[in-house]
Amino acid sequence: MMDRWVIHLPITAPDLLRARIFARTAARVLGRLSARVEPGGVTVSAEDQQGVHHWVFCDRPLPGGARCALPTDHLSPCSRRVRWVSRH
Repeated sequence: MMDRWVIHLPITAPDLLRARIFARTAARVLGRLSARVEPGGVTVSAEDQQGVHHWVFCDRPLPGGARCALPTDHLSPCSRRVRWVSRH
């Protein structure tokens, strides 16, 4: 059996909200490139408190084995797809 390696990629953001937004965006883009990306496991932390992790995705189980792809603090029902809102 082959070992799995996890990539830790430090990227800075000015606050928790923008860190979560950037992490969600990066996870979705990388997820399109490789099925090995696990967005549900993405967390962010303050640079000086890297032991305190804040979840980025809800990741609750959905019927049929899928996971919720919405942000952790979403108010709408869980969904496996991101709902895009037009701002025009």
